[in-house]
Amino acid sequence: MADITALANETTGVFFLSLSGPIMSDKPDFAEIETFDKTKLKKTETREKNPLPTKETIEQEKQSESTA
Repeated sequence: MADITALANETTGVFFLSLSGPIMSDKPDFAEIETFDKTKLKKTETREKNPLPTKETIEQEKQSESTA
């Protein structure tokens, strides 16, 4: 985080701000992205945590609700 130093001129009442350190920019720094190596990523298998019911399961539930 940048250090902010406030300097005041007592006779004019004007304040000057001085920033030291990294300054945020409107443009992102793509250096890390350009040097990123996708081959070092681990392979993972995605699994559905809450799979949607099949059409057959929905029909069975409708039948069981209508008979109950």
